[in-house]
Amino acid sequence: MHISLRAGEKIYINGAVLCADRKVSLELLNDATFLLEAHVMKVEDANTPLRQLYFIVQIMLMNPTDTATANEMFQNSIQRTIEVAENVTLLAGLKAVKNLVDTNRVFEALKAIRMLFPIEGKILAGGRVTSPTQAA
Repeated sequence: MHISLRAGEKIYINGAVLCADRKVSLELLNDATFLLEAHVMKVEDANTPLRQLYFIVQIMLMNPTDTATANEMFQNSIQRTIEVAENVTLLAGLKAVKNLVDTNRVFEALKAIRMLFPIEGKILAGGRVTSPTQAA
């Protein structure tokens, strides 16, 4: 996998933080868990239930040697969120995220959570989100 970084950009690989001092291209030759700086959420941005969930999963990805506490937080958070979710699409997405984390596919779980942000945004804004079965 080829990754290009700009000067000053960070990448998190298997728990290590790397910072490029100039424009650089990296080639990862084996399986590695990584997160680009652009996808890293700051703690102050974790201000909704899904963003908090994202932050927890992000911790699991960025610190793979110590995930027990983060996994416990994730399991509690996802369960509470599933219990209150009324939107069918959101509920299905949350269950998929739980399955991804439970099968140690943390990076895919982050992507799946990001895909749910627009649904959560509409719900929090008081807008009605139509599920695919309701739209038909």
